[in-house]
Amino acid sequence: MGKRKSRAKPPPKKRMDKLDTVFSCPFCNHGTSVECRIRVHGGSETALFFFCFSDMKNLIGEASCRICQESFSTNVTALTEAIDIYSEWIDECERVNNQEDEDA
Repeated sequence: MGKRKSRAKPPPKKRMDKLDTVFSCPFCNHGTSVECRIRVHGGSETALFFFCFSDMKNLIGEASCRICQESFSTNVTALTEAIDIYSEWIDECERVNNQEDEDA
């Protein structure tokens, strides 16, 4: 009689590093002053988005600086993270700066 073949253990799951939610401001250049949030916008009132997937059409990403009060908002999807909102803000700032350079 032969031995039973043993199953190989599955490899351990890799841990995903958490992404940042606070960043440096592109205007005042103050570190850790920009906070990014995802909100559900529902008519007249805006509530914090705590993984309530009932209204996926009205998701708004907001990035705001606590020091200089600059802010940015954009439409987001359920897959959007805080770093995506901040990156869009930086891209928009660069686009506006390049547009001003071309106009001059």
